[in-house]
Amino acid sequence: MQAAGPLSGVTVIDLSRILAGPYCTMLMAELGARVVKVEPPDRGDDARHYGPFVKGKSAYFQSINRGKDSIALDLKKDADRAIFEDLLTTADVLVENFRPGTMEKLGYGWDVLHGRFPKLIYAAASGFGHTGPESKRAAYDMVVQGMGGIMSVTGHEGGPPTRIGTSIGDIGAGLYTTVGVLSALFHRAATGEGRKVDVAMFDCQLALLENAIMRYFVSGKPPGPLGARHPSITPFEVFSTRDGFIIIAAGNDALWRKLCEALGRGELAEDRRYLTNDLRNQNVEALKEALEATLTTADTTHWMAVLDSAGVPAGPINNVKQATEFPQVAARNMLVQIDDPVMGAMPFVGNPIKIWGFEDPKTRDPAPALDANRAAILKELGRD
Repeated sequence: MQAAGPLSGVTVIDLSRILAGPYCTMLMAELGARVVKVEPPDRGDDARHYGPFVKGKSAYFQSINRGKDSIALDLKKDADRAIFEDLLTTADVLVENFRPGTMEKLGYGWDVLHGRFPKLIYAAASGFGHTGPESKRAAYDMVVQGMGGIMSVTGHEGGPPTRIGTSIGDIGAGLYTTVGVLSALFHRAATGEGRKVDVAMFDCQLALLENAIMRYFVSGKPPGPLGARHPSITPFEVFSTRDGFIIIAAGNDALWRKLCEALGRGELAEDRRYLTNDLRNQNVEALKEALEATLTTADTTHWMAVLDSAGVPAGPINNVKQATEFPQVAARNMLVQIDDPVMGAMPFVGNPIKIWGFEDPKTRDPAPALDANRAAILKELGRD
């Protein structure tokens, strides 16, 4: 049963596969939209065949396609095209993440769709967008992480190129596509007109570079990897303790002074090398050495208690097990249960968007088996 949410009543036709598009449509489903996943017959979404597997079923696919319906259609066959077009008459949004030109070859490019379904919002997430000289180039997450500059500022100086530990190329595009769709829905509510949302994974990597592009244009030098520290704020990095590591993020002069007092190193707050953030940035190595001389005298848990008491932002470096066991996870309902008929009951990540006044259930409907909802969908469309 679809949970109520701010998008209740919105119908999304999801032609997308693997991650960027399905992540976008999953977020919309979490917010109350009905999502009908249209998949190719026989094999379905490629993500159905990505591990890890539980009893032969993909937990990866489950994690990003929960709560959707599935119908298998071959859009090169007239009978299935007729069903697809019937679906579009009921839809508010169409999402796809094919290589640009694919929908045009199928006869469903923006100009055709907008002419036939003027209120339909058409969202396309692709590697390089639907315009520009590189628009037809194929891309996966790691390709755009490399080409978009993010890998160049990730890792440690002198180390090999390092991929960010999550699929930020796909996830970033999924998030920006969701924002684009919601903006287009707002526009349609005011004007009655559907719009095309064109999101490029590569563009999103540039947008996520934060201050790296600014630093390049100011200095004239491309920034490189800095390991586990912030390029513009000091102290704002990982420090060694007696038994491991701690993250300390003293983001302004007041927090810097609090940090020095909490560590019993008041003299550092008066040191002329560290009076301002800019000076601390210029003397980052000496500052780190001075702080670690104190931090390595006690364990991480000791310093966490000290810094929490002083109001200095700090944290341990958790592995995934520790992160999911953090008490805030349960308090925020960030692990929900899915009862799948094959996999059984399993925990999955919940919805980070909490909108007060709407329920955030502790359970979610499972991802559909391929073509599982064909009969119900055809009945809704008045077909056998």
